[in-house]
Amino acid sequence: MKKLLIINGPNINMLGVREPDIYGRLSYGELVKKIGEWASELGCEAECFQSNSEGEIVTKIQRAFFDEVDGIVINPAAYTHTSIAILDALKAVRIPAAEVHISDINTREEFRKTSYAGMACEAHFIGLGPDGYKKAMEYLCSK
Repeated sequence: MKKLLIINGPNINMLGVREPDIYGRLSYGELVKKIGEWASELGCEAECFQSNSEGEIVTKIQRAFFDEVDGIVINPAAYTHTSIAILDALKAVRIPAAEVHISDINTREEFRKTSYAGMACEAHFIGLGPDGYKKAMEYLCSK
C-alpha cells in the first residue's frame, strides 16, 4: 500500500474562514476528511500534516525519508514563494512530490508566481480547489 504524506503550510488551517472568495468555504477539517476518503478510494494511506512553522514543515519532510513515505503532496502556502529550506528538504529526501495550490497562484499577485518548493516537485495541481489534492494523490499513487 502506498504511503502518502499530505503537507499543508501556514493558514491552511483557516480554510473556510480565510478569504472564502479565493479559497472556498470548505474547512480544513472537511478537507482532511475528504483526503481520507480519497485515500480509501485509491487504496493508499494518507497522513495529513499542517503547520504554520517553516521549521516544522522541513522536519516533517526529512522524517518522511526515514518513515519510508512513497509520495508527498505539498501545499506550502505562503512558504511557496519564500522558502529555500522547504525546497532543499524536498530535494534532499528525493521522494516523489506533487505541489498543490487551491487558488491559481499564476493569476494572482506577481510575487505568488514564483514557487521554490515547486522546483522540487514533479507534478503541479494549481487552481483546482480542493480537487487538486485528489489529483495529486491519484498521480502519486499511480507511480
